[in-house]
Amino acid sequence: MSSLFDPRVFFAAERTLLAWNRTGLALIAFGFVIERAGMLVALLLPNSPGGLSPAFTLWLGVLFILLGSLVSVLSTLQHRVVLRTLNAEEIPRGYRTDWAMLVNLVVALLGTLLAGWLLLTAL
Repeated sequence: MSSLFDPRVFFAAERTLLAWNRTGLALIAFGFVIERAGMLVALLLPNSPGGLSPAFTLWLGVLFILLGSLVSVLSTLQHRVVLRTLNAEEIPRGYRTDWAMLVNLVVALLGTLLAGWLLLTAL
């Protein structure tokens, strides 16, 4: 348990959670770009030998998207562990501690749905 009795500890933990949220979003966006880049290369250079295979970029992109979703879920679980160590004085009265975690979980859900949609439409 923390013994600092300072709300800055809570806000530092929340900033860390939101930094992981941005990391998850970046991984999801990067995966989507990789997947679409494979489609673009296949359209622009249909007979290119040794080029990127659309199947390879599909799976690589989906893996990045799922990694971003996993980062969002794991960072939410880690934040909950940190919140349990804080004293009541370290969390501002009336402050909702669950909004940032909810956003992270929604990002994870939407990332997973995006990965599923990309796989369903490609296969």
